[in-house]
Amino acid sequence: MKSINWQNIRLIVILIVMVFLYSFSSHRNEKRRLKSVTISFYGGEENLFITHEIVNNLLKQNLGGSLTIKKEEVDLKSLETALNNHKMIEKCEIFSTIDGSLNANITQKTPIVRYVSGNTMYYLDNKGVEIPLSENFSARVPILMGTFDEKERDNYVLLCNEIYKDDFLKKNITGIKVLPSGSVILTSRNYNYKIIFGKPVYVEKKLKNYKAFFQHAVKDTLIKNYKEVNVMFTEQVVCKK
Repeated sequence: MKSINWQNIRLIVILIVMVFLYSFSSHRNEKRRLKSVTISFYGGEENLFITHEIVNNLLKQNLGGSLTIKKEEVDLKSLETALNNHKMIEKCEIFSTIDGSLNANITQKTPIVRYVSGNTMYYLDNKGVEIPLSENFSARVPILMGTFDEKERDNYVLLCNEIYKDDFLKKNITGIKVLPSGSVILTSRNYNYKIIFGKPVYVEKKLKNYKAFFQHAVKDTLIKNYKEVNVMFTEQVVCKK
């Protein structure tokens, strides 16, 4: 007769008990009701286009009007999808904790330019996606005016992106005007001259030329007398007084 291996039996019993306790604990956890909602914004609480109250209301609407439902009734994926569809939200991550807290981590969309045409106004993000204006905060970004062919949209968005990414240009360029011909005129924050940019091609080269011109010309008081700074030609900058 074989002897009983009590050590193996003990291990099996311990494993069964652990599985039971885990299942019991998990079941109790799912039966708990949400106790609180915590909303966090990546990048801090300043310059918020969308408020805690708006996010809270979005969560409430998508939870059937109540924030105190059972955790097992919360569809986290559905909540994330609903918030990610909001025009001011770039990304949302939602999760619940054991103590019954529903957490929403929000990344806002980043406007790079404000488009103005008649009574139509909205921001564009770095992908060219429209962002509605916010009553809570107004972004200090260049104003884009004029109309352009949708087929050329990406080129103008590229220009806006290059300006936004550069600390000097972001502070210095206040306006981007698209003419009927498709050419672009930029305006400077501190000087009255027009920057004749031409079509949005060779964007990086033209902007680099403008920065080089500015760094040299700002040392000379004559910069105040310029009426035009033409960077259309990639090999030179032509100025008019």
